[in-house]
Amino acid sequence: MDIMAWLGTLPGAAAQGLVWGLMAIGVYITYRILDVADLTVDGSIATGAAVCAVLVTNGVNIWIAMLCALLAGALTGTVTGLIHVFFGIPAILSGILTQLMLWSANLIILGGKANLGLPRLKFGDKLLISSDVAVSNGKIFITLGILAAFAAVVILGLYLFLGTKFGAAVRATGNNLNMSRAQGINTNFTKIVGLAISNGVVALAGSLLVQQQGGASVDMGRGAIVYGLAAIVIGEALCARFNTPYVVKQICVLCGGIIYWFVYQTVIFLGLPTEYFKMLSALVVALFLGLPYVRKQYFSKAKKEVKKNA
Repeated sequence: MDIMAWLGTLPGAAAQGLVWGLMAIGVYITYRILDVADLTVDGSIATGAAVCAVLVTNGVNIWIAMLCALLAGALTGTVTGLIHVFFGIPAILSGILTQLMLWSANLIILGGKANLGLPRLKFGDKLLISSDVAVSNGKIFITLGILAAFAAVVILGLYLFLGTKFGAAVRATGNNLNMSRAQGINTNFTKIVGLAISNGVVALAGSLLVQQQGGASVDMGRGAIVYGLAAIVIGEALCARFNTPYVVKQICVLCGGIIYWFVYQTVIFLGLPTEYFKMLSALVVALFLGLPYVRKQYFSKAKKEVKKNA
């Protein structure tokens, strides 16, 4: 393997990892903090991308377009929350239903077309990041700085929110639903707000992704939950032995997204056929999810037997 050529692919992989790591932070809000299995993200990331793409192609300022994308994502999460709370449908099924609805909604947003390409714009012209930057001209590092800044703002915002009284109520809802209700917390409302925030962050990542890829499509979010879970489990493995606060865990999740895309890029560089990529993603998630159980179930017992026989 040509090491220098491989190293040259890593900045691009890091950029991908930052975008998907930001998306994974949105997944982390529901999966770990709220303790809700939300599959809306496969649709909401595409919604954020579609809204941003349509607005930009119609001359809307990129900042406004990204804000609208975030609000659209928050709306999708709200829909999932309302279905779950008012109809008593389990959260995982509510997410699936919203995800199915979003496929049609995204198609409508894109004007009935499955794809919408962004106009070829120069770096920094109407777009924050661009799909045609190269390592050779150094602009990829500007893109990395912009993406890192977005991630820092999101992590800081979530840190401040979770430190508020209402943020504590959201965390309490995920920790112990029945006890939260007994303490007078409106858990239905905290669930809806948590789902809205989560999918708002996911859609914001989608608005960055569409700029990075140069276009939006109705199925660009397919498998997003797998990428998000991969980043989460890798990030949690980084700080598994430490009692870390939420803000550090979110940084680890972001780093998990980058590590995942480094692995992904390495596999691509080695020439693995593209039809195996989804299988690889699922295996990586299964491996990291299963490692804590395997370590506890088998290796802990083996250590106890060794100490017993010593």
